[in-house]
Amino acid sequence: MRVAGFLFIRNAIKYDYPVLEAIRSILPLCDEVFVSIGNSEDETAVLIRSLESPKIHISYSVWDDSLRAGGRVLAVETDKAFDRIPPNVDWCIYIQADEAIHEDDYAAIRANMEKYKDDQRVEGFLFNYWHFYGSYDYVGDSRRWYSHEIRIIRNDKQIRSYRDAQGFRKNGRKLQVKLLDASIYHYGWVRHPMNQLKKHLDFEKLYGGDKWAKEVSKNNDFDYSGIDSLQKFTRSHPRVMQDLISRKDWNFSIDISKKKFTLKGRLLHWIEKYTGKRLFEYRNYRILHGI
Repeated sequence: MRVAGFLFIRNAIKYDYPVLEAIRSILPLCDEVFVSIGNSEDETAVLIRSLESPKIHISYSVWDDSLRAGGRVLAVETDKAFDRIPPNVDWCIYIQADEAIHEDDYAAIRANMEKYKDDQRVEGFLFNYWHFYGSYDYVGDSRRWYSHEIRIIRNDKQIRSYRDAQGFRKNGRKLQVKLLDASIYHYGWVRHPMNQLKKHLDFEKLYGGDKWAKEVSKNNDFDYSGIDSLQKFTRSHPRVMQDLISRKDWNFSIDISKKKFTLKGRLLHWIEKYTGKRLFEYRNYRILHGI
């Protein structure tokens, strides 16, 4: 079995992405990792090259910033990285620049890739998600956060990144996937408030939010207080994140007992907490059972 990782990155330093940690988290699972570096305003290329791993293959891309509707450019850049993976690879692990995989999940991930390598019914693997917010101590636990997403796919170039690169589809249809007992640790909302605002403003522009971004840019820091619901994170972070976590240089705390829900949102949140079921959740995949 041969496994390759792939990802894209642009302005990693400017927006304080934990991209080195993201790459390090998948290196033990991969024979090769393909990194597409977009035209950046900082030394992102130097940063990636500092890893000095023979597994890493770097390419360079110029983003088409006209593809802003719905964040489409992110899917285009994902496909560019995916398309560089050679045909002798079986499984492809996709990681975004603010995500990481925990080393405790490696064994389960490997075992499932081996088990289903020749079972063409399985087109990918679905991960659980931890979405960190404000600091490394809190995770979002409301419906605004997606609970699962595909992060391993077959090396089938009919599979394409979907919409804003959150998931994948094959010839327009949802992929058939197995749910793994493994998680993606998502740190997209954990930065110094100044850096978080900078990143948030520019990414809103990808979704056509220029007017909103102009108004919010009057602030100096991102306001983390507007979140609807958080819970305390009591588990361990991936080992690759430990140094970054130790260098955290801002404070964030919140009263997690206070929730900001509509009546409908409060009811759905209560049902999920007590049954484990998220009603009416959008799913860009079909989970395979019984195989």
